[in-house]
Amino acid sequence: MAKPDQYHVIRRLPIVVGGIAGTLLMINRLLTPMLTDSQARSDALGIILSALLILTGLLWQQVQARSPDAVQLVGEEGFELAPDLSETVQTELAWMSHLLLTNTATRSIVVWHQGRVLLRRGILGKTAEVKPGAILQRVIDKQKPVYLVNLALYPGRIEFDYLPENTQGVICQRSGRVP
Repeated sequence: MAKPDQYHVIRRLPIVVGGIAGTLLMINRLLTPMLTDSQARSDALGIILSALLILTGLLWQQVQARSPDAVQLVGEEGFELAPDLSETVQTELAWMSHLLLTNTATRSIVVWHQGRVLLRRGILGKTAEVKPGAILQRVIDKQKPVYLVNLALYPGRIEFDYLPENTQGVICQRSGRVP
């Protein structure tokens, strides 16, 4: 379920204020029997300011980002660490994964290095084995990260079967050297 927009009143405020100001200027203009030059200049400036407020409000309606719908990932909570890693590497991987899971929207982490899984933590997928597909292989070859915002839209999503089946987004990032 999407969170309610807590800023909807603030985003609509310029439209309302601009509309009220423009209406009041028009009423003032219609009820004034004799128009002076200074009043004509101030009316023109008032109309321009009212129009700018309304345009600002319309832009705010379109520009404000909306949070994607959050889903409850399908899978079991778990923490798997390769037992043959040094204690230092195990501690670093555990600490890194804990920070990502508690301080970001990340719910599942897989660290894969040189053909083997070093860490799986968070909501785990059904498959523990990582088989690099075209997307992951491109990250490895080009050494540039890839962010798939809406995984459901990508035909290559089947290569991520080691993640929960209803994963929304994936970041494939090449890590540094692991001893």
